[in-house]
Amino acid sequence: MKPIATLLRAGMLALIAATASASERGAVTNLPLPRYVSLKASEGNVRRGPSLSHRIDWVFKRRDMPLEITAEHGHWRRVRDRDGAGGWVHYSLLSGTRYVLIEQDMLALYQRADPATPVMARLEHGVIARLGKCGPAWCRLTSSGYKGWAPKAALWGVRLEELRE
Repeated sequence: MKPIATLLRAGMLALIAATASASERGAVTNLPLPRYVSLKASEGNVRRGPSLSHRIDWVFKRRDMPLEITAEHGHWRRVRDRDGAGGWVHYSLLSGTRYVLIEQDMLALYQRADPATPVMARLEHGVIARLGKCGPAWCRLTSSGYKGWAPKAALWGVRLEELRE
């Protein structure tokens, strides 16, 4: 029989693990937090708090801009952009369609997830590209009619450990 201290410790570790996993899910949607989404509209008011009565701090003005949801409250989502700027946005302005920001100037889009393959296009720093499949180190992107693979480390809007089909 195990000592009571060992059983209590095991119980506390299970409780801590359950609490940690619960805090990694949104209270409203039960989706993972944080997670990436995109701005559905060409403009989105960013408010200081989760209601229309809160002051608008600024307006996001780039359709398809990737944003990271860090909290949920009713119909509101707390988001942040690549620079860490953020606030509360109504969920109707957000889309689950994934886009990324190019973090490297003149990033090569390769024909396959291999730098030895032909370059299909080069994307400037700050370009928004639609996110497709992602493996451990590469993601398939689409931008302005061009398609290709880019290193995941050169993108904002996808986690390094994230895999997508």
